[in-house]
Amino acid sequence: MTIPMPAVTEHGGAPAPKAPETVGRSPGRLMWLRFRRDRTGMASAGIVLFFFLVAALAPAISSVYGKDPYTLYGQDAPGLLNEYGYPVLPNGGISSEFWFGIEPALGRDVFMQLVYGIRTSLLIAAAATVLIVVIGIVLGIVAGYAGGRTDYTIGRVIDITLSFPATLFIIAFMPVVENLFVSPDEETPVWLRAVTLVIMLSAFQWAGLARLLRGQVLSLREREFVEAARVTGASPARIVFKELLPNLWTPILVQATLLLPALVTAETALSFLGVGMIEPIPDWGRMFLRGTQVYQSDITYLIFPGAALVIFVIAFNLLGDSVRDAFDPKIKR
Repeated sequence: MTIPMPAVTEHGGAPAPKAPETVGRSPGRLMWLRFRRDRTGMASAGIVLFFFLVAALAPAISSVYGKDPYTLYGQDAPGLLNEYGYPVLPNGGISSEFWFGIEPALGRDVFMQLVYGIRTSLLIAAAATVLIVVIGIVLGIVAGYAGGRTDYTIGRVIDITLSFPATLFIIAFMPVVENLFVSPDEETPVWLRAVTLVIMLSAFQWAGLARLLRGQVLSLREREFVEAARVTGASPARIVFKELLPNLWTPILVQATLLLPALVTAETALSFLGVGMIEPIPDWGRMFLRGTQVYQSDITYLIFPGAALVIFVIAFNLLGDSVRDAFDPKIKR
């Protein structure tokens, strides 16, 4: 019976133990390695990237597809809609010419409405997310680092903001904005409605991020590395940008990935309620509204925006969870 001998190196010694995979890795590289092992996170990232690519390439898709979201194809071409305004072909008029069918009554292409609706919702939600993150970072860090009356004042503003019924306030405020900037005989500009939506959504969503960062800064400002920076004569600005902010990117990134799908849903809901984007700009919310009006005769028109919104929100929420776990593997789902 032969006894297996341990492997030796060319110098006659035992082989050196294999270095751990994490040795010599930067924190960003370690986060990426953990995230790459998460199959759910990678799949969610692929879906989210697909939605962003569709939104960015909407004009190119329209050019290749040969249609746009504004033309009334059902009214221009006979035989597409019946006398009641519903598609003649089954399943909402789905065909090789109209991949997702046509809209009842107006006869617009559903596929292009969906593609450009993604573009509209993501642009507004992304702009609001950036504004919320900037406001939350500034006020959260200032409140946590300054303390005293500054912290008390910002804290009360955060409490008041969180207590507002945001949806009801936006519904009531949007007509006021239109009356202030647009005369009754003029049509509301699209840019005004979009800017107002971004400002309104940001005004009621920044407080949560600011409160979270305030708590983080209150804890970090007592740590040894911050005290050491103070002792060496570092200015408050240097302490904030060199010591505090690098330790806050994890909660900021996680909150941003969870915030964007919530804002997409909020923008869709506001358009559904009639205070979001206006015609003829394609929007998921108005597609939902139109779908609820015709679902008894054409359920297909409601399926496509509903499925797209559900897939996007679930994928983005799963992506946020995966990003959080990759940054802090100690957190258990």
